[in-house]
Amino acid sequence: MAKELRVELVAVEERVFTGTAELVSARTTEGELGVLPGHAPMLGQLAEPGQVRIKQAGGNEIVYDVSGGFVSVTGEGVTVLAESCAPATADAKH
Repeated sequence: MAKELRVELVAVEERVFTGTAELVSARTTEGELGVLPGHAPMLGQLAEPGQVRIKQAGGNEIVYDVSGGFVSVTGEGVTVLAESCAPATADAKH
């Protein structure tokens, strides 16, 4: 079984997603960030506007439009703290 990341996506007023993933990607002010299991700990500021992509086992991908906030990578997984968050629209191109 492949290793997975523990992922939490939290907006100001609610926890939007909690689960596991094979890959989490987000656009930060430093560039595109892809996080796989075993990634070095880091803290990044989310770029605006941006998206967070959560690729789950089996290939299912969940995409959220986010505004403001941070992404934190630790040995435990990935936490995204966003000022606002909504499921991405099907026609969004990022």
